[in-house]
Amino acid sequence: MEVEAPIPFAKRKSLKLPLFSAKVQAGFPSPADDHMERSLDLNEELIRNPASTFFVRVKGDSMRDAGIHTGDILVVDRSLTPTDRKIVVAMIDGEFTVKRFRTTDGKVFLEAANEKFPRIEVSGDQELVVWGVVAFVIHQAR
Repeated sequence: MEVEAPIPFAKRKSLKLPLFSAKVQAGFPSPADDHMERSLDLNEELIRNPASTFFVRVKGDSMRDAGIHTGDILVVDRSLTPTDRKIVVAMIDGEFTVKRFRTTDGKVFLEAANEKFPRIEVSGDQELVVWGVVAFVIHQAR
């Protein structure tokens, strides 16, 4: 799975949208207008560390079983530590990719979330740079 060139976060202005305090039922509708509580700014919800956050758009289907699809936007935070099982944006041998970061018996692997793609064992002669940990995935409802 490829990712396009990173796009840095730039907060231009706050955009506060209504947030309803009532939970949305996936069954019968309820009158939600009576439950408007406050405004919601997606910058506040999705961006924890503005100076270390960037976005990438996904291309490919190697992470589909993790709910990441072509066209999705990843919110990536460079200040987070890539630990076992975290999804990361990495550059391996000069190629950007998004994969699950795995460590087993002192070895580092990058794993796809699609059985069609092999697990990548990062050997000593390969260059791996983890650009950041995926904090959120933004995608259009399917």
